[in-house]
This record gives sequence, C-alpha cells and structure tokens, in this order.
Amino acid sequence: MVIVYNSKYLYSTMENKKNILLVEDDDSLGYLLTEYLQLKGFGITWAKNGNLAIQKLEKEKFDLAVLDVMMPEMDGFTLAEKMKLIYPEIPFIFLSAKSLKIDVLKGFSKGAEDYLKKPIDEEELVIRINILLKNLSHQEIEISDKEEIHLGKYSYKPYMQTLEYGKSKVSLTSRENELLRYFVLKPNEICTHKELLKNIWGTNDYFTRRSLNVFVSRLRKYLVKEPLIKIENIHNTGFIFRKP
Repeated sequence: MVIVYNSKYLYSTMENKKNILLVEDDDSLGYLLTEYLQLKGFGITWAKNGNLAIQKLEKEKFDLAVLDVMMPEMDGFTLAEKMKLIYPEIPFIFLSAKSLKIDVLKGFSKGAEDYLKKPIDEEELVIRINILLKNLSHQEIEISDKEEIHLGKYSYKPYMQTLEYGKSKVSLTSRENELLRYFVLKPNEICTHKELLKNIWGTNDYFTRRSLNVFVSRLRKYLVKEPLIKIENIHNTGFIFRKP
C-alpha cells in the first residue's frame, strides 16, 4: 500500500469506501441521493446548508463534495469559495437547476470539477463521481514519488497541488492540477480537445469543452509571470504547452 500525502489529507491507493459530503437543502432530494449513493457503496454525510457543511468539514475528511447551488443562508458558490480557501484539496461538483451557460461557466470558474443540472439522473451522477475519483486516484499514484518541477521561475509541486513563484503560492484545485500535470508531461506536443476531455473529464460534450477552456484560461493567469511558458491554442484542435 502506498500512502500519498496531499497537504491536509492522506490518501490510500487501496479500495476504501470514498466519503462524500452532500450539501442539499431539499429534504426529498437530499434523502433520495443519500440513500442511492449509500447503496452504491459511498459513505455519505448530508448537510442541509452551507454553514452545516463547514461544520462537517471541520470534523471529518472527505474525498469529494457535492454542492447544491441554490440554498438559503449560504449559496453553493459562496460555499465553494470558502472551501477553496480552507480546504483546497477537496474536489467538488455542483448540482443546480440553474442551467444557463453563464451559470455553468460561473460554476467552473469557482473551481468545480463538474456541473450537473437538475433534475438529477442518479445513475449519471454516480458515473461522474466514479470517473472523477478514478482520475484523482490515478493521479495520486503516478505523481506520488515525483519531485518539484521547474517551469521557468515557477516551482510546480503536483503532489502538493501548488504552483510557486518566489514567495507567492497558488493552491491548485484537483482539476487544475490534473490539467497542468498533463500538459507538463507532454511539453511542446499538441494535446487535442478530445484527448484532454477523455483523459481528464471522462466525457466530451459542449459543456465540458467550455469548462476545459475555462481551466486553461486560469492556468494561463497563474503562469503569466513567466513569458517562456505558454499554453497556445491550436485552432479547432487543442493546445500546446510551450516549455523551453
């Protein structure tokens, strides 16, 4: 068994039950998803609002959080911002009845790994969760023994999910880390949209294509201080991670 240390959390490559924090204010949906996900072998902790979710996060360790967007007291977007500051290692996905493109893109801009629209298909939710956890598990195994990577004047530590430049440090989300690591392993090569979406998101549709563009834009902002490191668009094809 290999134990991988990832900031505040310890992960095991053994097949352990994955613990999921479900944040949903609707009693009927919350109960339904809790029962269904437990039947599928997940450990579920259900919080009915954002404040209760923060309390749960302080006491327990989670592999993933599933956040409703429209909630009283603290909406899902606000909760996601707090989580990214305090618990950046925990990946999260949004569930929402807000299905406009601007809402979906806002969700990804908050650091979400995925955005599912209500009414929820329980089977699709399980598939999305399993793909995400599988990708993260593979990432932990592959990068566990690697040292920091130098990208110009940046120091990239995939095992810590951090990107440092001098005294400044960015804590990457799991999806940001996975995407940057993929680029780093294929410098100066074309990474097609299809390839990236299949290997990182596990699906290739309009919204995942849009979310890929959002994540690439965020990585570009993180790397803006190093002109020799670039993520270039290849029209209608994909991207090239330029590294001297």
